[in-house]
Parts: sequence; C-alpha cells; structure tokens
Amino acid sequence: MSSYQALYRAWRPEKFEDVCGQEAVTKTLKRQIVMGHVAHAYLFCGSRGTGKTTTAKVLSRAINCMDTQDGEPCGKCEACIQLKNESNMDILEIDAASNNGVDEVRALRDRIAYPPTIGKYKVYIIDEVHMLSTSAFNALLKTLEEPPAHAVFILATTEPQKLPATVLSRCQRYDFRRIAQDVIVDRMKVVLNGIGRSADDEALSEIARAAEGGMRDALSLLDMCLSYCTDDVKAPLVREVLGTTGREFMFDFAGAILAGNTALSMHLIDRAMRDGRDPQVFSREAAQHFRILLMALIVPNDLTSLAEITPEDAQRFCEQAKKFEQTRLMRAMDLFIRAEGDMKWVSNPRSILEMCAVRACFPAEGNSVEALTERIEMLEGKLKNGVQIVSSKPEAAPDASKAPSDPKAAPQKAPAAKPKGPKTQDEVMFDKAIEILSQNPSIRGSLRTAKFAGRDANVVFVSFDKNARIHMQALERKPQLLEAAFTESFGEKMTVNLKIDDGKEVSVKGVSGEALARTFEIFGRDMVEVTD
Repeated sequence: MSSYQALYRAWRPEKFEDVCGQEAVTKTLKRQIVMGHVAHAYLFCGSRGTGKTTTAKVLSRAINCMDTQDGEPCGKCEACIQLKNESNMDILEIDAASNNGVDEVRALRDRIAYPPTIGKYKVYIIDEVHMLSTSAFNALLKTLEEPPAHAVFILATTEPQKLPATVLSRCQRYDFRRIAQDVIVDRMKVVLNGIGRSADDEALSEIARAAEGGMRDALSLLDMCLSYCTDDVKAPLVREVLGTTGREFMFDFAGAILAGNTALSMHLIDRAMRDGRDPQVFSREAAQHFRILLMALIVPNDLTSLAEITPEDAQRFCEQAKKFEQTRLMRAMDLFIRAEGDMKWVSNPRSILEMCAVRACFPAEGNSVEALTERIEMLEGKLKNGVQIVSSKPEAAPDASKAPSDPKAAPQKAPAAKPKGPKTQDEVMFDKAIEILSQNPSIRGSLRTAKFAGRDANVVFVSFDKNARIHMQALERKPQLLEAAFTESFGEKMTVNLKIDDGKEVSVKGVSGEALARTFEIFGRDMVEVTD
C-alpha cells in the first residue's frame, strides 16, 4: 500500500501562477528570470504557511529550467523532472533549526565551490534562518556577499527582526502577506474538485478563518475534516474538529452581553464547554466578534472587505452594532483579549472566561475616564430612544408662605462640589508601582481593588474593600514583590501595609473624617499635618 501524502504537500504549487495571494512577489521574480537578473541572495519573510518555501522551490526550478516560458518552469526538461522527484543534487534544502552551528555553515561554505551537475545554478534554501547562531551568521557573511557565480541563496524566516543587519543588507527582501480568506476558500475548492470531494461554503469559511491567513494551515485543517467526515464536509462537523463555536452562537452570546443577561451568557458558555470547546478559543472568537462589531460602527460601508465576511453577515453585524456604544464594544473586546492571555497562567481557564463575561455584561465601574464615558454614552442612548430619566425622590416645592422674613435667617445655598484636584506626588508614585506589579499575571487580578490610603515616612498604606479580603491575602503572601515595586517607584526603600477599608469615619480633635478628607483633597496629604 502506498503511503498517503498530506494535501498541502500533494497540492504544492509547481509554477509561480499557482502560488496564491503573493502576486507582487511572484511577478517580480518572473521578471527577473526573463531579464536574466537573478540575484545571488534572497530573503523571504512572512508568517507561517504563506508560501515562502514553496516560492523558493519554484524559483530554484525556474532558474535551472532549460526551457523557461515567460519566467515559468516548463516541467518537462530533465532538471524540472528531477526537481519534481526530489532527486536533483543541485537544490539543497537546509533546516537552520537543527543545523544552526558554525561547523554546519563552514561545511556548507566548503561545498559551495563545486559547480552544479545539470542546471545553471546550485541553490541553497535555508529555512528558519533566524535560528542560526551568531557565530554561524558571521561564518556565512562573506559567502553571502561574494558567492560563486553558480550559487544562489534563498533564506526563509518568520522572524526577520532577529536577523543581523549585515545579513539583511546582503539579500533582496520579499515580504509574504497573509492570504485573504476568499483566496483560501477558492484554493480549497480546487483541491476538493481534484480529489472528488465536496464541502459547503460555510464549512470552508470556518476553515479559512481558523487558518489565519496560512494556506498550509488551511489545507492541513481540510485534511483533518475530510478524514472526520464520511460524506460532504459540513459546517457543524468542522466546528467539532476545530473546537470553534460559529457565527450564530457568537451573535447570541454578544446579544446576551448587550442585554446584561449574565444568566444567559453563563448558559451559553456552559453549552460550549459541554460541546468540547476550548475556553481560550472561545475568548479569541468573542474578541474577534466584538472587533467586527466595532468596525461595523466605524466603517459600515467597507465592513465586507475589511472584516473578510459575506454581505449577509455584514448586514447582521451592522444591525447588532447599532445596539452598542463604541466604548462598550472596545471594553468587551479588551476584556476578552486579556482573558485569552490570562488563561495561560491558570489551571481552570473556564473561570476566567465566566468572570470576563460577567464583567462585559455591565458598564465599567469606578470613576475612571473610561467608566464615566461609558455611563454617559448609555444615558445618552436611553434619552435618544425616548426613555425619560427622573430622580427617584423628587424634591417638594418650597412653601412661599413659610419663607423666613429675615434674609439673614434664610439658609445659604450649599456651594457646588469642586472637582477633584490633581493627584499628589505620592498618589502618582502609587499608580506607577501598581503598573509595575500588574506586569505579573499571577497578581494582576488582585490589584484591581487596591487603593492608596496614605504614606507615613517609608511606609505606604494600601486599602481594600471588605469584599476584596481574598485579594489582600493573596498579596500578603508576596511581600518581597510588593516592596521591590514600591521601592522602584518611590526611589527609596519602602514597606507596604495592607488593610481592609471598614468605611468608618476618622475623627481627630473633633474634626470629622469628611472634613479631614476634604482638607486632604484640597491641599494634598503631604501639605497637611494633624497634631493632638
């Protein structure tokens, strides 16, 4: 029985015109071959599965072909046939991840002097070239700069920023873009027709979306789905294989978030988890859904092309987006993006997903600019929809007959509350310390309710609400981490005192806590001294 060959290998393009989604690259390379301007070193950059190695093999076949046709290999000459059978000794493909030492590069450099056996060029394809060590790069520099006339280097990498500038300057660089979803779908249809199988458009769209712009990933996923499905490939079966939820489910979930229906959002998450969906994939899909909703508010006319969705889906996104405020969408998107990252550090990622969904159901709390803006937009939306907002306890009109005759006896109108002044230096340093600590994912959640409660010499007081005692206890177990962050922020050795805010007013010499707090607010804690 012959061994099975994966779809992405069996359907690897053999001509430039078959390479999908990289027209700018392939057209330039074809023109170079026609004009005889073949460079001695190329650098192909781009994300995985976008055609870097495939284009390198087509280029090596084209420059060695004995009868090229408009820059394309003929596929019939001896050189082309040997390359197709992978028996041509003039094409050497090297994996830099496993051959990254200086000794391997020196051995390669010694073999370069030997001329090709059949074709015009001896081609060296070095994949994942960024994995080479520094000494290996140094050994390769001179050869890259002045190779023999018969040698051509093609370097491929997903991380060009890791390459030395001396290597980049010696190569012609070509950047491979992520492939559009409709291009991936069209290519999968060609493959399915070639093997005598079929799939519905929704299923192919699900696969293309999961591939994230990589043709190789798309064909690998299609291969899995073909093995799972005994008949035609259907969207529900594809979701089972990929662990995704689908558009309809996400519309329901976003609707629950919009309505603030925490119970429905919990039931939907539970249903997805029972169906074997991954919490991290769920968070990624939710963030993507809210991203498209945000785009529907900003650029509704270009949503089909920018979000790579069908016109029918674009209309549904626009209808649902009208029910959201822009800040609400941005916050929901941010919450689910953060949740996906936080799940890497916990043993129960489902709890992170559920907590994120509950937060997304309600407006942002607190007095931050984001929270206030979101609440204002919600009130404006209610007024726009005709909802009248009135005080729950209307104030009775004053009786004119009972008005005091003496103007001096009349109570003076209470002055309007002054806006809060700028933060003190200690409060700024406190915020900086919290920002430093928030870079640690294990305690990031425990810092959300922490508040600056004052400073006494080298001691910083941090308070927590009554219902946040568990967060305070989590931070108490890491005193060295806290002291290091506050010492770095304040610029001197600091200790941290954690306490629960019991809400009791503080009185000093008959001065109420409210008056004292107001004094601190106006003059700053550093400028007020309380004495017995």
